[in-house]
Amino acid sequence: MQSDTKEIKSLPMDYRENAKDLAAGAAGGVAQVLIGQPFDIVKVRLQTQFGGSALTAARNIYAQEGARSFYKGTLVPLLGVGACVSIQFGAFHGFRQLIESYNYRNGHTKDPGLSLPQFYLAGGAAGVTNSLISGPVEHIRIRLQTQPHGDAQLYSGPWDCARKIIRLEGPAGLYRGQVVTLLREFHGYGVWFAAYEGLLGFLQHHEQKKREELPNWQIAICGGLAGEALWLLSHPLDVIKSKMQSDGFGPNQKYHNMRHAFKETWVTGGIRGLFQGLGPALLRAMPVSAGTFATVELVRKLLV
Repeated sequence: MQSDTKEIKSLPMDYRENAKDLAAGAAGGVAQVLIGQPFDIVKVRLQTQFGGSALTAARNIYAQEGARSFYKGTLVPLLGVGACVSIQFGAFHGFRQLIESYNYRNGHTKDPGLSLPQFYLAGGAAGVTNSLISGPVEHIRIRLQTQPHGDAQLYSGPWDCARKIIRLEGPAGLYRGQVVTLLREFHGYGVWFAAYEGLLGFLQHHEQKKREELPNWQIAICGGLAGEALWLLSHPLDVIKSKMQSDGFGPNQKYHNMRHAFKETWVTGGIRGLFQGLGPALLRAMPVSAGTFATVELVRKLLV
């Protein structure tokens, strides 16, 4: 006897695609660091040391610390960001599949694809997953980027920095500013993935092409514009994160929590204080995000 109950179906999880996204994300993360690190150190200096312009900060770094200093603290992000971007893309694909399966079960069998809000949700969830690694990685990177130069140098390298943080505040000290990091990662990567997928969808519809048929330069432009959207809409959270993660320890600690950091930044700098360093962040976003997505899509095509 046939059951009247409608059979609940779901789309199968594609683990091969997940593996491809992890590998492609790792390659994209390496490209992201190599392209973006010089811009990033200027941004962090502006966020944590008041006054001046991006050009002045870049000139000062070059004059006082040399050209190699634009890649100060690169080892940790090179390893860590490769892992982070790998996790971002792998997690994004996993959450995307879960939402597609949800759409399929709820009757969207013709097109179980994601809407823009759903892309935002999948990207935000991927960002939260990634924050478990990105929090400590960025904390160490920021301390290396903002420490004094020469004899006054505080840390000999990333491992020395991590050891000293743990000695002063315990393992939890590596996660300083984690609440604002979670907020930035959820919102920022929600915007990033939604903008990218939305732009790609527009191009596919406009040119009547499949995703894999789009030329690399169009992929790069979509990725670059998505990067601009990410930083425009999440920069104040990044400023607060940088301030908290470059703050002192013990009696030298200026910010007690995220709310206190927001309040102090508003009192001293107003709305402009929350957007300090936006210029180099936007300059960095276009090539870095373009390079990341172009590399990811290229590697995914190669991993057939």
